Amino acid sequence: MIKLYWSPRSRSFSAIWLLEESGLPYERVLTDITTGAQKAPEYLAINPMGKVPGLKDGDAALGEAAAICAYIADRYPETGLAPAVSDPLRARYLQWLFFSPSCIEPAIIQIFTKLEVPPSTAAWGSATQTFDVLDAALQKGPWILGEKFSAADITIGSGLNFAVRVFKMLPSRPSFDAYLERIVARPAFQRAEKIAAG
Repeated sequence: MIKLYWSPRSRSFSAIWLLEESGLPYERVLTDITTGAQKAPEYLAINPMGKVPGLKDGDAALGEAAAICAYIADRYPETGLAPAVSDPLRARYLQWLFFSPSCIEPAIIQIFTKLEVPPSTAAWGSATQTFDVLDAALQKGPWILGEKFSAADITIGSGLNFAVRVFKMLPSRPSFDAYLERIVARPAFQRAEKIAAG
């Protein structure tokens, strides 16, 4: 049985949403980060960074929300959450799957902290560039890869949801609004929101 180690109102949301989309049976293991449960040796064996989410699937253990999304989508291809390795669309899928942790999250931090980083040295370029690139990609829709919803929409959708809907740190754009409307309408997203709220 897949075990997801999570905590309410945390970065666990993406993993919860992914597992809800997958239709796979899984067990949620509450990890109370307010008491430091994520620093216990047993948990550090799953995610040595001592953060949630963490996942165990038999002998496999890993942390990091995007990695969990990639693992489940590949380990369980019957979920249809990732293009096959032989599919040319796989290249863009991987790019977008990791765009949220490598570009959206740092861009949000840059906006929140008003951190000035020269775009030539920032791995994400700049917050403006990050959201301009995402805007252009989402105008093609309905999903980040076109007609097919994938685990990449879970990482992108989670990041954009927090930036625009939850924290209102990012001015909305028509493409963002339309994409988020489709995201929020998904039953698995709605179930994940209820679970993640605690």
